[in-house]
Amino acid sequence: MTTVEVLDDIEQERREIVSMAREFAQKELAPHAAEWDRKAEFPAEAHRKLGDLGFFGMRIPEEYDGLGLDMLTYVMVLEEIARADAGVAISLSVHNSLPAHMLCENGSPEQKERWLKPMARGDVLAVFSLSEAGSGSDAQSLRATATRDGDEWVLNGEKAWVTNGDTADIALTMLRTGDVGDDARGISCFVVPLHREGVIPGKPEDKLGLRDSHTTTLAFNDVRLTDEHLLGEEGMGFSYAMAALDRGRMGVAAQAIGIAAAALDHSIRYSGERRQFNKALREFQAIQFKLADMATRVAAARALLHEVAREYDARGNTTTRASMAKLFASETAMWVTTEAVQIFGGYGYMRDYPVERLFRDAKVTEIYEGTSEIQRVVIARGLSGSSA
Repeated sequence: MTTVEVLDDIEQERREIVSMAREFAQKELAPHAAEWDRKAEFPAEAHRKLGDLGFFGMRIPEEYDGLGLDMLTYVMVLEEIARADAGVAISLSVHNSLPAHMLCENGSPEQKERWLKPMARGDVLAVFSLSEAGSGSDAQSLRATATRDGDEWVLNGEKAWVTNGDTADIALTMLRTGDVGDDARGISCFVVPLHREGVIPGKPEDKLGLRDSHTTTLAFNDVRLTDEHLLGEEGMGFSYAMAALDRGRMGVAAQAIGIAAAALDHSIRYSGERRQFNKALREFQAIQFKLADMATRVAAARALLHEVAREYDARGNTTTRASMAKLFASETAMWVTTEAVQIFGGYGYMRDYPVERLFRDAKVTEIYEGTSEIQRVVIARGLSGSSA
């Protein structure tokens, strides 16, 4: 088979997978997203169906029952899911981008066999836990501990802002195994079963957006684990987390683009239906210019993310450009949804119309998995090192 034929096969498979994601999202997610948002209801059945389709194993190799998708196909799928429901998209993104990657890269053969296969099938929902109430952007100052006691580790402390902390099965959790003064060198990663005695999830936070994806604290009260739950080397957890966040930031960028694209779709449709002064809104130049700018920013954010995803597939190291994609896409989502609310006018401020929800969902993409300010720090450092 020639190189061209191989590339054609990859492109055909990509189109089929993305089309399947789009069809599922529009039929199974979009009609229910507003209700799930109002009720802050975690859509367990939708997650189960996504697991049946293999979407919880998108980035897991085929040998562990995953789809083994390339990064470009993966972010295209996430965009389609986020276009219908950004809360469901972040569940897929966290699961695939962070725990799955960390286990694939750093797990022992036994850990991979034990966790990756049920994760790929959607039987086990995995989450990521790094932040604490006192260590958000300054993540290496975390204080929750894992202390050696004979052949076991004893976990104590509290983690914050854990996506799906009350509905997941395992959390890849960064805990301090060294002294506080050791900074990043004293942090290790553990695979923590969330049904283990002593693990106490908090109640879901009452959030502005992404309300059907629960965010909770996780408290550890003398939780006992063996060495089989320690991921990789002791003291390397922070490094593992930072490497995984490159992939997570591409996932958030895809989520943000999906939100922005949905807001643009609704704005185009509404401005054609809504009439003022005996004309459709989109006949006014002021609205036309808004739509043109919105469409241009969405296209630019998508092009940047796809370029970064291709670069990742080719050579792996994309820290600086992943931050660029996340920064630009998240700020695009916030800007586009703000313009969408403006186009809808008073109706855009009402919960009966979809752009209000999209506006709320967009904001957190500028905050989690590294704020826009942190992304600018990463980008600036990358430019100094000529790694762009």
